[in-house]
Amino acid sequence: MHSIFYYLWNPNKILMKDKTIDYVLRTTWLAVNKMYNEEASKFDTTMATGFALLSIDPENGTPSTSLGPKMGMEATSLSRTLKSMEEKGLIERKPNPEDGRGVLIHLTEFGREKRTYSRERVLTFNEAIKSNISSEKIESFYEVAELINNMISNKKIYNQKEHILKQ
Repeated sequence: MHSIFYYLWNPNKILMKDKTIDYVLRTTWLAVNKMYNEEASKFDTTMATGFALLSIDPENGTPSTSLGPKMGMEATSLSRTLKSMEEKGLIERKPNPEDGRGVLIHLTEFGREKRTYSRERVLTFNEAIKSNISSEKIESFYEVAELINNMISNKKIYNQKEHILKQ
């Protein structure tokens, strides 16, 4: 542990608890994103591709329209990701038998192999975190994340009427 003098002489070394919640969320996610992309690049792929592989039902395929919301991706980004995945032979598009206008995204055999690799990487990350952090702290993390998501979803951060009036 550094002494207080270290922080006085090194103002860039501010403790995490002294930073805003959004800053901690953003920098942590960027670090996770970078880590996954570094792992994925070893196999000529990206984190977005890995996430898509994990989001596609390996048995029945997934409707293309439900994939974006499931992954939290915008349609344009998802389109590019799916196009790249199709070009690499990871997925194939098939007509949806229940909806003639719709398309199901199915994994190819190669896509299933890459999905297994992606799943192993996610499980390795989760196990590494769980083996270094108490289950109570992990449970608290999930509770806080769920509360933040609910507050945002229910527009409890910024009152929309109040926000419009102040402009």
